[in-house]
Amino acid sequence: MQINLAKSAGFCFGVKRALKIALDTAKLDKSVCMLGDIVHNEEVVKLITKSGIRKVKRLGRGKGKTLIIRAHGTCKKTLLKAKKLGYKVIDATCPMVKETHKIAKSAEKKGFRVIIIGDKNHDEVHGIAGQLGKKAIIIDGSEDTLLDNIAKIEKACVVVQSTQNLDKVEETMKIIRSKVKNVKFYNTICRPTTIKQDEIKKMPLDNEMMIIIGSRNSANTKRLFEISKRLNKKSYWIDSKNEIKKGWFKNVRSVGITAGASTPEPVIKAIINHIRNYKYLSR
Repeated sequence: MQINLAKSAGFCFGVKRALKIALDTAKLDKSVCMLGDIVHNEEVVKLITKSGIRKVKRLGRGKGKTLIIRAHGTCKKTLLKAKKLGYKVIDATCPMVKETHKIAKSAEKKGFRVIIIGDKNHDEVHGIAGQLGKKAIIIDGSEDTLLDNIAKIEKACVVVQSTQNLDKVEETMKIIRSKVKNVKFYNTICRPTTIKQDEIKKMPLDNEMMIIIGSRNSANTKRLFEISKRLNKKSYWIDSKNEIKKGWFKNVRSVGITAGASTPEPVIKAIINHIRNYKYLSR
């Protein structure tokens, strides 16, 4: 059986950068914390915990402590509060996400209503919305909800959560443009996401089966799986080798494998080796 690994599988630049910043900080400082997980992956979270970095739910007294801002970014209020409480703040926000922050803030200053296309409960979306003075409109649901939210808007600036599905974003933009006369659209889906999605639109057609690796709370992994499943019914989403079922591989001659942007290389390698070691698989 042939195993084909996507070139883009695994860590993106933003995750690599955030992880390096966190681990380097932990080596120099023994009192480091962050609000939530640095990225959405259990193995990375274990590595961070092992380094001595603590995950906290809220900010307390910060004197002598360091707060790392996660790859997804955070809101203005959190940054200001952290500094006021005495924390030393290390910002590991993905540079591409920070660019979206700048676009949204600039547009609001020019009088545009900011619309964010993304998951309303995602940390990145909270961070973007939290840069603004007025409440942002977040679009992640049905067409009816979308129409209700954009009613009476004269001019809008639209930005996108970096891991969204471009095809769905374009569908949403058609509706927004049909209802709002003055619209500025910024495609802030990041380059790594675009590359991963371009690959996942081809791989399920070229392979008899697909395996997508990543945590269940990973937004970008979810998108990869959704796209793959539409193109190939034999698509499976796993986050470890323990979830693999032998029955999947019966009479399968080729399997394509990709992984979300926060999936570590050792996890990907372990899964590939596990598949190769199945005795009944043809070499």
